[in-house]
Amino acid sequence: MAGRTMDLAAPARGAAARPLLQAEAALVRHYRRLVRLAYLVLPADRDRHSRVIAAHAAAQRALPSRWTRRADPAPADEDPVYAALRLRVLRDVLRPRPARRPLAPRVWGLRLFTPHGGEQDTALEQALAALDAPARAAFALRALEDLSVAEAAEVLRHAGVGQVQRALDAAAGAGAGTAPDLSVFDLSAVDLSAFDPCAVRVQPADLLRRRRALTAGLLAGALGLTAAAVALVGTGPTATTSSSTTTRPAPPPPVDAGAVPAGLVRAPADLWQHTARVDFTAWPARGDRTDDAALLGRALTAWERPGPRTRAEPGTDTAPPLAAPRLLYAGTVDGAAVVLLYDGQRLARYTDGPGGGLDLARADDSDVTTAGAVVLHRQGDSVRYLLAPWVETAETRRIDRPDTAARPLEHPGGLTPAAPGGAPTDCRGATVLQLRSSSLIAEKHAFLLADLGGLVPAHLTYTPPPDRSQPARAPREATGPDALQAWARAGCAAPDGTPGVKQLNLWAFAVQPLPQNAGSASWVCLRADRWTGEGSAATAVLLPAAPGPQRTGGGPGRSCSRFEQDTMGWTWWRSPQGTEFLLAAGSRRVARLTAKGPDWSVDRPVPDHTLAVERPARGSVQVGGVLDGGTRISPQ
Repeated sequence: MAGRTMDLAAPARGAAARPLLQAEAALVRHYRRLVRLAYLVLPADRDRHSRVIAAHAAAQRALPSRWTRRADPAPADEDPVYAALRLRVLRDVLRPRPARRPLAPRVWGLRLFTPHGGEQDTALEQALAALDAPARAAFALRALEDLSVAEAAEVLRHAGVGQVQRALDAAAGAGAGTAPDLSVFDLSAVDLSAFDPCAVRVQPADLLRRRRALTAGLLAGALGLTAAAVALVGTGPTATTSSSTTTRPAPPPPVDAGAVPAGLVRAPADLWQHTARVDFTAWPARGDRTDDAALLGRALTAWERPGPRTRAEPGTDTAPPLAAPRLLYAGTVDGAAVVLLYDGQRLARYTDGPGGGLDLARADDSDVTTAGAVVLHRQGDSVRYLLAPWVETAETRRIDRPDTAARPLEHPGGLTPAAPGGAPTDCRGATVLQLRSSSLIAEKHAFLLADLGGLVPAHLTYTPPPDRSQPARAPREATGPDALQAWARAGCAAPDGTPGVKQLNLWAFAVQPLPQNAGSASWVCLRADRWTGEGSAATAVLLPAAPGPQRTGGGPGRSCSRFEQDTMGWTWWRSPQGTEFLLAAGSRRVARLTAKGPDWSVDRPVPDHTLAVERPARGSVQVGGVLDGGTRISPQ
């Protein structure tokens, strides 16, 4: 790192103006770069609108009214003026809580959001949110500014960071404790527009609240003018001036008790038919108590002031709403008043009364399927759902009875009667929702949702066995006969059946003919992806005459996802004739399988990706695989 001295001040007015002009030109030229840097470093607990505004404010404040002589760190091939601006931006956003400034940008009537990125972008944002500001700054300097470790360390020191090495270690994925590993992210695969406050989506703020406020203000002004006119005209010579008998203006009319509380947003009833964003933001307000201002006020207060009756699913923040909440439902369900709200990131279900409270769950980046239903009320093993407005038909089906026809489920106003629940991980069988969307948004798109005990049911998908003549297949809806059969046989081997799971996928990665004409074994990998971006997977084998799936491995991580598509598993199996075999299988790119015992070893090419080795007895063994590119993999 080379320090370069910038003489940006001079005694003469004309001489001082030139460095300021250079700084202004550099700010305009690199504005987007500086704003993005500020956005990445700002506190991640802010809502997107506030972060966008604060990032622009930090970049604009980087241009002061005058410059002083200083030695600012800049690599030899970097513009020293830009380096000075970057340092000022970092010093601003690295404050524990950047203060509001009078000259900060102001936006009235609109909300600004950086675009939603893909799964990789969301995972990166969540990982950055788990770090402190110095570590985020170190990551931004290394990844976006492309500085070396030494250069980044020098900039951080000048920016006032105390523990520079700790910040650099966290940014490199070498942090201690539970710090996320940022080294796994490939920035070439990340859509940086998701972190670009100069490429924003614009939405209106609370139009109804603003209109009511304006109306109330005009009414109050009119009443005030009327009262003033009456006081000026008086009643002629007989008017008294005694304070005890002075005529006072009438008080303003009471607030409409049925008005929606300030800060609550309602979507038009037909928004879902016209928007390309078909998620919870397109849900209209439904229920028989949407005009109950007292109930809505209690629900908003419960969210804005979390307390002992606030319950959050794993990975869900209990903070007050990040944006103006949307009203999705307010009504009476089984004798209890229920309100459902959404702030763009989380769902909040408020249940009124002594046994109620507030339940929070992540629901960001939802879509037609994952925003298809919400649990409004739960009593024992029965669940009442509120279905999305685009759901045309609803049915229930037993996951363990694929050949049994689904049963119709009525849903007037989107609310279903009590239906059996239960997670697919329950090998005794669970009842799932089978929904079909309106043709106005899709071609009769059908999908399955499974209740896992939380607010949002998990979306069930299926990836069929590989076809060696085709590329790897993508997950599809689990409504076809093959998918239903697979879920019926292997569903209870799913690695996670707890609240907060967004999607459960069953991937049949290999089919293995068994020795001695004993039929075939199906190898599956089941993956659970949570709303937080975390996930886990489990491999299992389905053997003839076995009562259920036999799990062969599993654990947290990216296994069996689109980011890690190679997998394998192995197990011992006794044939009907009593012979012991070691069975192993791999996914479509596994070209060789190996097995090694105390006094024997096998290493074979496997065109069909499976291996069966006859052994006289079971024992300690090591099994592995080799991909077609030479990379070695191990079972989970």
